[in-house]
Amino acid sequence: MISNIRERDLRGVDLNLLVTLLVLLRERSVSKAAQCLHLGQPAVSGALGRLRELFHDDLLVRAPGGMQPTPRGLELQAQLLPVLAEMQAVVLQTPTFDAAKSERRFTIGVMDWVNAWLLPGLLARLAAQAPQVRLAVLATDRFRFADMLQQEEIDLAVGPFSTGLRWQRSEVLATVPYCCVARTGVIGGTGKLSLKQFAALPHVMVTYRGATRGIVDEALALRGMERRVVCTVPGFSSVPPVLREMPAIATVPRVIADSWRREYGLEVAELPVALPATHVALVRHQSRDNDPAVQWLGNLIKSVAQPGT
Repeated sequence: MISNIRERDLRGVDLNLLVTLLVLLRERSVSKAAQCLHLGQPAVSGALGRLRELFHDDLLVRAPGGMQPTPRGLELQAQLLPVLAEMQAVVLQTPTFDAAKSERRFTIGVMDWVNAWLLPGLLARLAAQAPQVRLAVLATDRFRFADMLQQEEIDLAVGPFSTGLRWQRSEVLATVPYCCVARTGVIGGTGKLSLKQFAALPHVMVTYRGATRGIVDEALALRGMERRVVCTVPGFSSVPPVLREMPAIATVPRVIADSWRREYGLEVAELPVALPATHVALVRHQSRDNDPAVQWLGNLIKSVAQPGT
């Protein structure tokens, strides 16, 4: 048990010396052991001297035809071989993850509209492939995701995040265009809006930190126009109920608009002004590079975002 290990007793022991001892006991020759260890003969002779001092025994003595182990040397050989073999297996083993049997709990940080887009499909795949796995979904945004990853609050972050720090591992899952949505009758029978109509209509805007201007306002400003924002909300989940009660429009990622049309009866139209598409990224901390479970979950999320691949 780790609680029984006395650190002071082991602090001065070089584990490489124990490997050298086992090779010496096997080869019963300093020169042959040096060849096996890819070391110079003086280095191995020096290691044998330190081993004798450590164990207060000669360990190997000169004899006709080579060196012979002392009784203490043979005892150490029998005791150390299985211990070092087990240590080697632990150090060199490749981590694996069996999704079908795992009971691991994952925590992911997701933007609200990405959550609405990906979570249903992700949960369906988890139920089919990893029925005992548990998933916790935390709200995040472009201001908080990096801190949440660094503080190990989440295993993965999914959203339109800008990355570039050395410790971040990022992969683009999808490039998502925008569209506009409104209740029936606001957009009109043609399903299209002119730029003038678009700017004149009342707008509902999603803002995570209380901003009253965004990429839509920047695009309109380039054309010498501005819109009238009548309501700001802190998340996309608030948008459909608001739009059902007032003749306004909202600009939203296209991937959630179709479900809103089915669930809330909203109309969807193409934007009359060009906006840069948003890139949805899957981000993890470099400390998860060798975690096969996190890699598996990332691939599962990718399969939901890219169903054709």
